[in-house]
Amino acid sequence: VKIFAPNIEQRDVVNHLKGSPTGEKRNVLVESARLARGDIQDLAELKVSEFDAVIFPGGFGVAKNLCSWAVDGKDCTVNEHVRATLQAFHNAKKPIGLCCISPVLAAKVFPGCEVTVGQDKNVDGRFPDAETASAIAELGCKHVCKNVNESHVDKANKIVTTCAFMCKAPLHEIFDGIGTMIEEVLKLA
Repeated sequence: VKIFAPNIEQRDVVNHLKGSPTGEKRNVLVESARLARGDIQDLAELKVSEFDAVIFPGGFGVAKNLCSWAVDGKDCTVNEHVRATLQAFHNAKKPIGLCCISPVLAAKVFPGCEVTVGQDKNVDGRFPDAETASAIAELGCKHVCKNVNESHVDKANKIVTTCAFMCKAPLHEIFDGIGTMIEEVLKLA
């Protein structure tokens, strides 16, 4: 297992106690190295031939830095190194795992693919970002409704997705869903 991140400036730095931008400037690779305890490489250096699969976590880092979804929605752009990585794994017929908001990366890069970000309706307030499913459909992809503890496998494209924090659920349910995503990626590897 190796961890990679793009060597780019963050869109913004957020004070998570207040929920507002700080005005600071930080680098995505440097911040990712803090989380990965320094054991990380620039995404531009990733060689698909050295790996069996790739997995993208989700969160605002994806929506703001790996693409511009947080600002532009379905009209977003995907970072060039992220796009190249996804295309390289797809072309090599190696599995791609995506959770939380990161399935939108596949929706932008692989028209016609199947992904899940949970439900397409805000069921009992658990899916406050349910409109993301509609945006995925507008991009020409199929959104498959799944519960938080499930994942969806697009066998034709070897893409495995789960909604994770796109659902307001207890952490153990999110953990279970991510676990099914990992299991399915490993089956395809």
